[in-house]
Amino acid sequence: MLEESLMIRDVPKEERPRERLIKEGVHVLSNQELLAIILRTGTKDESVLQLSHRLLHQFEGLSLLKEASIEELENVKGIGKTKAVQLIAAMELGRRVSQLKNEERYVIRSPEDGAKYVMDEMRFLSQEHFVCLYLNTKNQVLYRKTIFIGSLNASIVHPREVFKEALRRSAASIICFHNHPSGDPTPSREDIEITKRLVECGMLLGIDVLDHIIIGDQIFISLKEKGIV
Repeated sequence: MLEESLMIRDVPKEERPRERLIKEGVHVLSNQELLAIILRTGTKDESVLQLSHRLLHQFEGLSLLKEASIEELENVKGIGKTKAVQLIAAMELGRRVSQLKNEERYVIRSPEDGAKYVMDEMRFLSQEHFVCLYLNTKNQVLYRKTIFIGSLNASIVHPREVFKEALRRSAASIICFHNHPSGDPTPSREDIEITKRLVECGMLLGIDVLDHIIIGDQIFISLKEKGIV
């Protein structure tokens, strides 16, 4: 533990809370260090780390600190209204995150499920939209993203853009969609080439491309059912 007599400027840069968070990750920081990042500055007599230590000591830890009012916080030497508001906001944000519940997610078990999920929106589009659904291991939709708008070709729909979001969301699999404004979902040569390219890239990354579904006007074609995926 840092000696309390040290000011933050006396602490080696790599040991300061903000720098440690950037380099090592948030999970390695103590409660004192996290509070120091929120408070940002100390006083003329003590560093922000010392102020954070005293704050925790005065409220006997986070359990009482999280219930403190603005007035109670302002009674702590070195905590003015601005710092009190920052703390209240941080505690409330943490409380709201802890109360989040996993919303019921749409499950895709078949091409019909996938088409139903996007049909009402995509069948009326006047331009081609290439859309990906990112799924978890239970085939529940984690996220939806429009990757590209315009006429499709293999050079424009780049696997990097498709799989970047999959990696970011820790998706187990993806389903690709695009619409044909003509209303006829018959796949083109480009559609098939794009699909094969994405499937190959998915195999390398360990992310399954479950299907590529082409949306027409109230009809669709699954390239999985066609044996292309």
